[in-house]
Amino acid sequence: MILQYIEKALAHARYEIIKDDEPYYGEIPELAGVYATGKTLEECRANLMEVIDGWIIVRLRRGLPIPQIDNCTIEEVIRLDQSVRA
Repeated sequence: MILQYIEKALAHARYEIIKDDEPYYGEIPELAGVYATGKTLEECRANLMEVIDGWIIVRLRRGLPIPQIDNCTIEEVIRLDQSVRA
């Protein structure tokens, strides 16, 4: 589910070349604050993948909504208290 979401998000990525040591810049417009850079396009894409993964974790931990992308959603996982046993 999470990998599918990341793949769909990457399909929405916008890339550009900037004047920097890591000239490739990528962002996902639908995911506020999700961007990455890299020395190559492949490195930028890999970095962007990691950023999306971390972004999802933070949003889940804080109970923040995760926007739907191409009919793909991630819903909050309810953690059971470990002291409660069946």
